[in-house]
Parts: sequence; C-alpha cells; structure tokens
Amino acid sequence: MAVSPIKSIGIIGLKSELDKVINICGDSGVFQPDDPTNFYSDTRGFVPVTDKNPYTEPLSDFTETLKMAGIKPQLLDIAVNGNEKQVISRAKALDAELSKLIAKKTDINQKIDQCRRGIEETSHFIGIGMDFDRILSCEFIKANFGRLPKESLKKLDNYKDDPYVYFFICTEDESHYWGVYVTPIDRCEDIDRIFSGLYFEHCDTAGFHGTPENSLKILTKQLEEYTKQEQEISAELDLYCRKKKLDINTSYSELSELELFSSIKKNAMIYHKSFILVGWVPSENADKLKSELESLESVECSLTDGKEELKHSPPIKLKNNFFSKPYEFFVDMYGLPGYNEPDPTFFVSLTFTILFGIMFGDVGQGVVLIIAGLLMWRYKRMDIGKILVPCGISATIFGFIYGSVFGFEEALDPIYHALGMSGKPLPVLESATTLVLLSAGIGVFLVFFAMLLNIVSSIKRGDIGRALFNPSGLCGLIFYTSLITGFLCMLFGIQIMNIYYVIGLIVLPLILIYLGEPLSKLVNREKNWKPEKWGEFLVQSFFELFEALLSYFTNTMSYLRVGTFALVHAGMMLVFFTLAGMVGSEGSVGYIIMVIFGNAFVTVLEATLVTIQVLRLEYYEMFSRFYIGDGRAFKPVRLTTR
Repeated sequence: MAVSPIKSIGIIGLKSELDKVINICGDSGVFQPDDPTNFYSDTRGFVPVTDKNPYTEPLSDFTETLKMAGIKPQLLDIAVNGNEKQVISRAKALDAELSKLIAKKTDINQKIDQCRRGIEETSHFIGIGMDFDRILSCEFIKANFGRLPKESLKKLDNYKDDPYVYFFICTEDESHYWGVYVTPIDRCEDIDRIFSGLYFEHCDTAGFHGTPENSLKILTKQLEEYTKQEQEISAELDLYCRKKKLDINTSYSELSELELFSSIKKNAMIYHKSFILVGWVPSENADKLKSELESLESVECSLTDGKEELKHSPPIKLKNNFFSKPYEFFVDMYGLPGYNEPDPTFFVSLTFTILFGIMFGDVGQGVVLIIAGLLMWRYKRMDIGKILVPCGISATIFGFIYGSVFGFEEALDPIYHALGMSGKPLPVLESATTLVLLSAGIGVFLVFFAMLLNIVSSIKRGDIGRALFNPSGLCGLIFYTSLITGFLCMLFGIQIMNIYYVIGLIVLPLILIYLGEPLSKLVNREKNWKPEKWGEFLVQSFFELFEALLSYFTNTMSYLRVGTFALVHAGMMLVFFTLAGMVGSEGSVGYIIMVIFGNAFVTVLEATLVTIQVLRLEYYEMFSRFYIGDGRAFKPVRLTTR
C-alpha cells in the first residue's frame, strides 16, 4: 500500500565501544549501514576502519570442513555465547575433531579406490600363466604390465626388426589391448620411450603378488577389510555429528553472526579517538535501537526522518496487504519507488489480476492455474507461484462470464438457465466487437488514471512543473480527456466541439506541453530556466510533442490486445476441438486425448503469453506515465535463519 517510513540514525562514540555498537546494531536485525562521508560536508580527519574481519577465515575453514563431512549446518536464532575468542576456540576445536575423522575416512577411501583399481587391472591378466613376484623381481629384465590403444598395435610393425619391441596380449576391451612387454635392463629406456610414444599406460603393480588369480584373491580380501574399516569410520563420523549437532550448529551460527556483524565495521569512520557510524532503521524500531545504543556510556545517537534525507536516497521497505504483497515481485523487477514516490504495488495487483482474467477467461484452466501456483510456491518457493493464484481466481471468474470450462462453451448453460438467464453473459466468439470496445474503454480509463497518479506522484516529489506541463501531467490530462470526450460526443451526435472548446481544451494544453521544459523549471524556481538556444529548443520540443501525441494513441490502442487475447484463447480451443473431432467421435479415446492435450498446450502457452503481455502493459503503457522507480531496497544486516 505504501513505503514504510524510515529514519536515518547517526551514531557517535569512543572507538573502544565500536564493537559493542556493532553487536547491538546487528542483533537488532533492522539496521542498514551507509557511508558516513555522504552525510557530512567536512570529512577531513575521517579515517576508514581497515581492520581485517577476524571471523572470515575461521568461518570459511569451518564451513569447508562441514562440507567435506557432508554436514549441512543450520543457522540458529541464538545470542553469541561467550566472548569472541571463545567462539573461535570452540569452532576450531570442533573443526579439528571433524578433520581427524575426515582424514581417516579419506585415507581409507584412497586405499579402497586403489584396491578396486588393482582388481580391475588384475582381472585383465587372468590366465597369463606367470608369477608376478618372480617376473617383477628379475635382475636382468624388466616387465611392464598395462594397456595399449588398439590403433597403436599396428604401429609396432615399424619396429619388427627389433626383437625386444614386442607386446604380449592377454585380453582386450572396446578400445585397448591389455598385456605386457619385456625388455632387457640395458635397453629399457629406449623401449620405454617407444611404448610411451604409442600411448602405453602402465598398471600399478604394487598390489600384484603371485599369479594373477592369487593377486585377485589378495586384493579382494583387502577390499573387504578396507570396506569394513570405512563403514566403521563412517559410523564413527555419523555418531559424532549426531552427538555434536547442536554444538556444530551453534558454533556455525555464532561465527556467521559475528562475521556478518563485523562487516558493519567497514562502514564506520574513525575521527581521532571516536567513531562515526551512519545507517537507516524503520521508524517503528528507531527509538528502541537508539535507547539500546545510548545505554553505552560514550555513545550518542541522532535520528532524522527520511523525508529530510531525500538527497541521501533513503532505502525502501514496501508495506502491502496479503493480496498485493506478491506483486512486489513485479515492482522490484522494474525498480523500487523512491522514498517520496507512491508505491504502485496495489495498483499493479488490481490491474494485473483483472487484465489477466479478461485475457485468460476459463473456469477449468483457471482452477489449474490456482493449483499450479500453490504447488510452485509450496514446493519451489517461486514468487510467481503466489501471483498465479489470484490470477487463476480472476481467470475462473471471467470464465463464468464467458461460459467456458476447459474450452467447452456449453458446460455452464444449465447454471445460467437455473439463474433465470437465457445464456452466458458474454460469449467470446460472438462478441468480438464488444470485447474490442471494452478493451479500448479499459485503455482510456487506465491511461487517464495513470496521468492522475503522475500528478499526485509529482506533487509528492515536489516537482510541480512535471505535475502541470508534462505530457502525463495536468495539461496532458486535459488534452487527452477533451479529445476523447469530443470524439465520443461526435459519435453520439452531441455537438460540443466549438472554437472555444478546441482552443481552450485542446490547443492551449498542447502549447503548454510544447513549452513544458522552461515552464517546469520556472514553476520549480530553477535559476537557469531559459533554453540556451531557443531555435534548437523549439525544434527538439516539436519532435517531443509529436512523440507525446503518438504515445496517447499507441498507449490507448495497446489495450486492444486485452480483447484480442480473449478471442485468441477461445479460438485456439476451438481449433483443438475441431482437431479432436477429426481424430474421433465425441467420447472416443482419440477425442479425449486431443482435448486433454489441447487444454494443456493452451494453458501453458496462453498463461505465458498473457503474463508477458499484461506485464508489458504495466511497464510500458502505465509505469512510463507516472512511475520513476529509482529507489533502493532496504537491506538490514540480519542473519537469515533456515
């Protein structure tokens, strides 16, 4: 509904109490720091705090250890227990205990991987008929076990004159031959170089003992032992984590809180033996925070209303009811309002919901959107899910007006007859002209209302010139209203157009809009209100006026898409029902499948297109007339609990 009032708070005290001030501000959860140099004209002698955050490194190390242990810590809403050194000491003690268990588990996992790799490699030499120990312990020859790419085997023909360049194949897989080559000790460097060039990969023979069959048995037994040890260590780690869960979460929360609060310090300035800290706090929390801070002996605070600090761009905290709050998502996408600018969220929530319903009117598909929105928010926490729910309700309501249920246009006829009605209130396909005229009427009303909002918003910002002479100001409102009124009266044969009407309500407002820039500066009491070059100004203003006139027409005509999409929606369902009739008779399996597919296709496609089109109307046809959106979000230093 509005922007929450906010106050700036200036905090001054002795440097020795800065940490206490930071903890109070952080614990409050409502303090957003700002740069003090922006609030003081004379900053000579101001020295920024350059102390390193002492909690960043311990928190990073602890977080990494928890990640390696597979622990997802939870942030608890607790006060720091003990002084800062004790917090770091407790976290480091937990880190050390966890690191020992992790190191043991990592070591045994490496042994398991080595065993598995040895088993896999040994299996390729089963049946070779040799003793690994004997052949690997030979004094004058060297045996090299491994694998050779299949395409490299043919290249060995280039060395057929050398009797020592030979590869004995044991087994093969899709890409490699597994085997051994043997070389005399005095030739091993040359022959190793040849096989290396052929991309030969050596096996790790450390686990090879006796025959391949014997090695396989030994490695398999070792794997069983290591696996058992790994399970024991994992159980020990899990038990430790369960027993220390509260301590782990507490230490993690304490470190995270202190690390976050300490980040406030980088916004403080030191002046001799004192510190200066400036920030923002919601008005309802300002007095309480001020009282807590001034309980410290040397600390003094000053509060200033946000309206008096407009030049420092007070951060924005939106305050809306349960219906409008989800639509803050769209406002934030465009840009938050300035502190002296009206919050358009309520306006967006009403217009978006109604326009969506008009363009997507179907009872069945509307209910599907409601369910989809609830699921998207419940399980995925998607902001758009909360918006789909009211939009689905609106689509359902207009579905009753159009008489459409999953595209069945006669499904609600018994209800209408029971209510004493001859049929549906507004059959879409038979009321194309009505829908187009209704859309044009909606466009005229919303453009008119957007101009009113611009006047109110401009006055609130103190920009009287914009409120009067802007194309969306009072002159534009008079021109647009007079033109539409005159056009309608001509259609109904009412003669109100005369020389006084045209000059006073159409021509004069256009002249004032044409001269709007210097007139606005003059009204706003700006010194340099006169254009530097009148000729250049007059030419530029002419094209700007032409653009403004064109925008009145295009903005109004853009709303014709509202009725057009309602017709498109009904037309697409008619196409799928026609296709269903071609596939099979009504009630047949093919007919039912095509109807279900058509509804699913239209629901997804139309919901996406309608959302985009309504959002376009909001941003380009309405926001462009009254909304600036140059605000910044209120982001207090607060540890988010999960």
